[in-house]
Amino acid sequence: MKKARDIYMKQRSFFSMKGYFFLLYFGLGGLFPLLTVYLQSDVGLSGAQIGVITSIGPVIMIMVQPLWGMLSDYTRKPKIILVIASIGAGCSGFTYLFAAEHFTFVIIASLVAVFQSAMIPLSDSIAMNYVKRNGGDYGKIRMWGAVGFAVAVWIMGNLSDLLGLEVIFYGFAIVLLMSSFFAANMPNEPAAPRVDVKEGMRQLVKVDGFILFLIITFLVYGPIMANNFYFGVLIQSVGGTLAGVGFAFLLAAGSEVPFMRWAGAWIQKRGILIILFSASFVSGARWIFYATGPDPSWIYITTVMQGFSIGLFVPAALQYVTDIAPKDVKATAVSIYAAVGNGIGAFFFSMTAGLLIDFHSILAVYLFYGIMTLTGTVLLFILARKQPHIVK
Repeated sequence: MKKARDIYMKQRSFFSMKGYFFLLYFGLGGLFPLLTVYLQSDVGLSGAQIGVITSIGPVIMIMVQPLWGMLSDYTRKPKIILVIASIGAGCSGFTYLFAAEHFTFVIIASLVAVFQSAMIPLSDSIAMNYVKRNGGDYGKIRMWGAVGFAVAVWIMGNLSDLLGLEVIFYGFAIVLLMSSFFAANMPNEPAAPRVDVKEGMRQLVKVDGFILFLIITFLVYGPIMANNFYFGVLIQSVGGTLAGVGFAFLLAAGSEVPFMRWAGAWIQKRGILIILFSASFVSGARWIFYATGPDPSWIYITTVMQGFSIGLFVPAALQYVTDIAPKDVKATAVSIYAAVGNGIGAFFFSMTAGLLIDFHSILAVYLFYGIMTLTGTVLLFILARKQPHIVK
């Protein structure tokens, strides 16, 4: 009887974690890629104003995320905090419907970011700790997030064409409120050990290649993150529809899944830095191509490049950071790497995109992204020459 109950509880935990990741990223995928389009076409904000709104989130998350971690450590109830954060994000996002002034949009974006900064790290921590303790594959749980994101943009893009862009806020609120049910049924795993960033950084600055790789992460991963906000604007600027935006994101996000599954074998066969160099070069080439203002059909065709670039760069970069970091500061290294890419990089390239749209056009944004990414590719080549023992 006890064995049967244990099996049931384990199955319920896995189902709840997969369901939460699917709904969480469905909510994010249904909102953020189309939010910029809404702010530009329906509200009429300038590029600079949109840049402030899209870039405020990463900054808020860097500042607030440690506070959620401390609250989780103190209460020892991460899944309850996850429920609160999911409900808070959904309710905050819904208020976009009632905003009209730029300042109000900034406040709402900040509130969403406050709650979002708890959802991703806490759910990742719960899932990783659970599989370490009970067995299982974290990747097979997390992949449901990629599925949710891809499906969401396609569905919400089509619904936006039929019902108007306001539907994205209804979808975001409903899905995240639904996700709180799955969060409540997740295992109550303790949070990951607290990271001492200051002390860890003192050790990491002495690690050969770490600082250079942070610069590379900023140049390569920053545009990747910012693209989630501005890809829809690009497609519409060259004649695409909202349904086309959803279709492009479906292809792009969906193409990441097979490359992520192949990444481990390719890294082992070719070497981490070779894979990182190839992924960043393809990413830079993609941005340069988009800067030429291609027909929407060519954008759809080339979205598979996202699978190659992101699907390989993300796992390879994480492995590189954990490989070169000393054992006792690996968590700190990953934390700093994530802050540079997801935080500082996303902030800078989202803000500059808004300014470039005002001064020139969305095509200039992607030209800038391409130049910066290819600069990171050159630095990866230099890093590979400095570290031939890591190339293979």
